[in-house]
Amino acid sequence: MTRPAQAILDLSALAHNLERVRALAPGRRLMAVIKANAYGHGLIRVAGALRASEAYALACLDEALVLHEAGISHPMVLLEGFFSSREFPILSKYDVAAVIHHDEQLRMLEADRPTGTLAVWLKIDSGMHRLGLAPERVAAAYQRLKAIPGVKLQGFMTHLASADERDNPVTMQQVECFGRATAAYLEPRSIANSAAILAWPQSHADWVRPGLMLYGVSPFADQTGTAHGLRPAMSLQSRLMAVNRFTQGERVGYGGEWRCPEDMTVGVVAIGYGDGYPRHARTGTPVLVNGRRVPLIGRVSMDMICVDLRSQPQAQIGDPALLWGGELPVEEVAQYAGTIPYELLCRVTSRVQVLSSP
Repeated sequence: MTRPAQAILDLSALAHNLERVRALAPGRRLMAVIKANAYGHGLIRVAGALRASEAYALACLDEALVLHEAGISHPMVLLEGFFSSREFPILSKYDVAAVIHHDEQLRMLEADRPTGTLAVWLKIDSGMHRLGLAPERVAAAYQRLKAIPGVKLQGFMTHLASADERDNPVTMQQVECFGRATAAYLEPRSIANSAAILAWPQSHADWVRPGLMLYGVSPFADQTGTAHGLRPAMSLQSRLMAVNRFTQGERVGYGGEWRCPEDMTVGVVAIGYGDGYPRHARTGTPVLVNGRRVPLIGRVSMDMICVDLRSQPQAQIGDPALLWGGELPVEEVAQYAGTIPYELLCRVTSRVQVLSSP
């Protein structure tokens, strides 16, 4: 590829972050969340780097099939479960577990019983009110699942709504609600996402489900991953494609919203929202050119951004520009763009060349 926009993936960082989860949740089994193309890092590539986990958590069967077609047969759990009974034979064939979170899925299982063994997790709505059965309906659902030949219940799970808010009492209310709903059963339990692994040890249960932290990113708005001993797995980078000299008062970019406050040098970096760089990143968003911070100026274009090079008078065409990663945390860029790191990582587009280092 000729375009310099690249995402560099550090596979050793992924393995390091997985071991960091083990240190924080000793004795627990790890369900590595690699849905949504592994948060934009590449599903197959990341799955290979995280084989030390006990299972992968995916969104849907399509993602599991991508892994199986690549020869990866690690245990997998579909967090959205199945959408049709037509998926039953495939789930059974590849031994992929599905999350049951709604009565309609129970009705599908009862009406079109799987011909082979079908592993399931039962999801309980402990207070997030998105997916899951109400706690008072767990006993009946448990009995219904046990009555269906071929269905194997692997455990119970729930999802926390506010674990990234360390002083929010809702998290412990959810943990306690889930505990009451599952107290009568012996099957394993899973509660904790990345934020809960870090901040709520009471939620660790039998299985933890790390997601964002595996990629070296903090789930907390006021911290970066390095504060938790994590290493960023992705660096998004490009190069200067133009270095221009403008006079005081000249306008830069679409709409001419930004004016040069003095005679100055402006750099153009070959990356834009067509590559996944956030269109709403505001003026002042940091970019590292030659390892030094410079501010973004003007609007983000589809293929380019402009940066203020007054602090780098020696900058030249071809010089490297880091958009996030390493010394420029994606968490910081997300704050300037008014979004969250999850979105930035997941939105890196297919025209960005992805390279990996061991």
